[in-house]
Amino acid sequence: MGMEPAHRGAVRELRLHLVTWNVGTASPPPDVSSLLQLDSLGATMDMYVIGLQEVNSKITNFLSDLAFDDPWSIFLMTVLSPLGYIKLSSVRMQGLLLLIFVKHVHLPFIRDLHTQFTRTGLYGYWGNKGGVTIRMSLYGHTVCFMNCHLPAHMENTEQRLDDFEKILEMQFEGENIPSALEHDVLFWFGDLNFRIADYGIHFVRESINNKRYNLLWEKDQLNMAKKKEAFLQEFIEGPLHFKPTYKFDLYSDVYDTREQKSLFWFNEKRRKPAWTDRILWRVKNLCQHAPKGGEFSEEQQTISVTLNNYISHMSYGISDHKPVTGTFGLELKPLVSEPLVTLSPEGEWSAEHDVLINYSAVPEFPSSAWDWIGLFKVTFKHVNDYVTYSWVEDDEISSNKDGKQVYMSAAEIPDVGGEFLLCYYSNNLQSVVGISQPFQIQPNRTLIGKELPQEESSWMQRPDNLESHDEF
Repeated sequence: MGMEPAHRGAVRELRLHLVTWNVGTASPPPDVSSLLQLDSLGATMDMYVIGLQEVNSKITNFLSDLAFDDPWSIFLMTVLSPLGYIKLSSVRMQGLLLLIFVKHVHLPFIRDLHTQFTRTGLYGYWGNKGGVTIRMSLYGHTVCFMNCHLPAHMENTEQRLDDFEKILEMQFEGENIPSALEHDVLFWFGDLNFRIADYGIHFVRESINNKRYNLLWEKDQLNMAKKKEAFLQEFIEGPLHFKPTYKFDLYSDVYDTREQKSLFWFNEKRRKPAWTDRILWRVKNLCQHAPKGGEFSEEQQTISVTLNNYISHMSYGISDHKPVTGTFGLELKPLVSEPLVTLSPEGEWSAEHDVLINYSAVPEFPSSAWDWIGLFKVTFKHVNDYVTYSWVEDDEISSNKDGKQVYMSAAEIPDVGGEFLLCYYSNNLQSVVGISQPFQIQPNRTLIGKELPQEESSWMQRPDNLESHDEF
């Protein structure tokens, strides 16, 4: 996918890979290639949405993670940034963590990013259960991602439903932002903790062993609730053609064989397998504007969601839950067709001299004295992972009707040169609104043959798996 603008009216398909995983306080596994489909021969993803539950939130870990990124965020950035993905946003509430990564090319078309969390544990005072949300405008369409961890145990179906309704109502309440249900597309996922009712453990296990999952669908509590609860009937889920994802022995694909001690030292019953980990979605115009014939005209259908793959990943054993992924195609007509800011390096850049940046903005762009242009390695991990930056007002050297020029000091540019790109960050919009093509900076020739400082010599190590520039 190149850097050309999205033309209004032309339908664009974005590939989205969504992960939900209760990691049971474990550290990241050594490899997540299959989980993220990095070894797939198909087209690469445009966006990764990763929802985790039960991330280690002991007080020492949590305080450390407030000051620095948590181990899961660091791990996933390390995996995805060499492939051209940037961490767009994240939100955490104790053990609940939601991360979104996107290809660089989409950054100027993602706006109005907001995060939110809602506690439902201990009557709303504790964040061990609840929901975390990231919402955005994606090419002009409003999209919301909601990662939830709902109450456990067979008998708590009503509590799960009540908590989810509360989360839906409270997200962005009182802010000048649409409610979750008012977004064009809403994804709801997480450890939703719905169980298989009525059937005994032996019937459930026998059905699973014979891969007759359909025998269990009608007694799945979420499927049952969707038939009764009006607000759930608008949510769509793919078929459960995979084993229930809970509860497994660690590092095993064997269901719960361990004897467990209860409070009074009697053995508890082994847990009945259940599809606790789920991914659902809701398209607003399907709910509110569906014509009688069920078909949409091209004018009405400006965004649609197609599920391409809905599976569990049995090879991961760090917790008693197996991760679940959904791969989606989002077909949309871009309502935003041009970036707010277009920018590029002036001429050939070298680490030996000061350099210039050309940029121009659309007339309606709300610029600010606090806007800045950052120089980034092409493998940058997030918006604060810049090498250096220039203030667009303080460092401006020329301005005319066609655009403006900003200078950047050679003293701030890595002597070894390399491959970089420029991003324009808007303080008012709190997002990247323009990004350049990748370009080369020539090294400082006066240092050739001299020993480089260790931190700068690392710039010369280019990741082997960096994709070609056509992907940016």
